[in-house]
Amino acid sequence: MNASDRTPADLLRSALAADPARPLVTFYDDATGERVELSVATFANWVAKTANLLQGDLSAEPGDRLALLLPAHWQSAVWLLACSSVGVIADVGGDAARADHVVAGPGRFDDGLACGGDRIALSLAPLGRRFPTPPAGYADYAVEVPGQGDRFAAYAPVDPDEPALTVGDLELTGAELVGRAREDAERLGLAPGSRLLSGKSYDSWEGLSAGLYAPLAAGASVVLCRNLGDLSQDALEKRVESERVTVTAV
Repeated sequence: MNASDRTPADLLRSALAADPARPLVTFYDDATGERVELSVATFANWVAKTANLLQGDLSAEPGDRLALLLPAHWQSAVWLLACSSVGVIADVGGDAARADHVVAGPGRFDDGLACGGDRIALSLAPLGRRFPTPPAGYADYAVEVPGQGDRFAAYAPVDPDEPALTVGDLELTGAELVGRAREDAERLGLAPGSRLLSGKSYDSWEGLSAGLYAPLAAGASVVLCRNLGDLSQDALEKRVESERVTVTAV
């Protein structure tokens, strides 16, 4: 990866330039049987559309705070990189009352209503299905995002030394996040072409790093597993083999 990358969005741009066709995120939900594989190019397209929604329709600006009330999921990963692209602080599991915008999934809609700004709901259903009726007070992500542009250009440059991510008591600038991700990638033994299987939640830096940032920083890919506890040991071993996993973080 490019040594000059200083934000997560920079890391994604470098990954796209290096090999757009390689897998970046392979997502499993072992409660539903869902499997989704996104190449770098496909993931980057989702990020661009979501960043355009955030910057354009929601009028988000650098320094705004977005409460991300979502579990470990490929769409959560998309939102994390979209926030980085715009310069918005992704406050993972954060207090919606302190946020300018909120993105929520099932089980968190009531919490998100504390946000006085824009509210986006995700069904997290297989194939990204729409809600039959969106939760009260929310716009449906699956309705709003498809018509957004496939390319994104920020209205203002993103400062890598400004806050980019908050999770728990930890707040990181874009540059600090990239530095930590690179350190974690080295510690985990990740290299270009590595495949990391993560069953960790996105409610901590360790889960976010294993489930997105460290593989991205290393030119590797992640097999992101939600509800991994529903999988038997035998089935897990088969997945490790079939997905050509080289590193596990469960």
